[in-house]
Amino acid sequence: MGIFGRRKSREERAAEIAGQVASGKGFYGRTTRAFLGNEDFARVQQSVGAYNSGLGVQQLLAAGAPTTTAVVVSIADTGQLVNHDPVVDLVVQPTGSTDRITLHTIVSKLRIPRAGDQVLLVADPAQPGGYLYAGDGVTP
Repeated sequence: MGIFGRRKSREERAAEIAGQVASGKGFYGRTTRAFLGNEDFARVQQSVGAYNSGLGVQQLLAAGAPTTTAVVVSIADTGQLVNHDPVVDLVVQPTGSTDRITLHTIVSKLRIPRAGDQVLLVADPAQPGGYLYAGDGVTP
């Protein structure tokens, strides 16, 4: 604890800056928006959104949220990386359903799913009826 109260950890400060960049608010957000064009700024926002959804999935799984299995129909690379892991467009079909779901998500570069692989999904609490990618269920 510092003289003026509790100091933020590096992780908390980094998350705060990433939030400012993604929203385009604050010093970092306005500066990023000023130096990048609209197209590149939109890509930054998508990457930060994918990163935040990955953190949300980890928290949901740790809290014991139920998972649903799905089969990968197709996967497409977006060309974006977050912490050296690729951001992909993943089309999956939940087991026992004929519906297909498209997810924009981060996947581990060590365990990139292929068409036909079985993966796990977790219900998205922020979007009723939506799902988030939760990996393949195998811990490396």
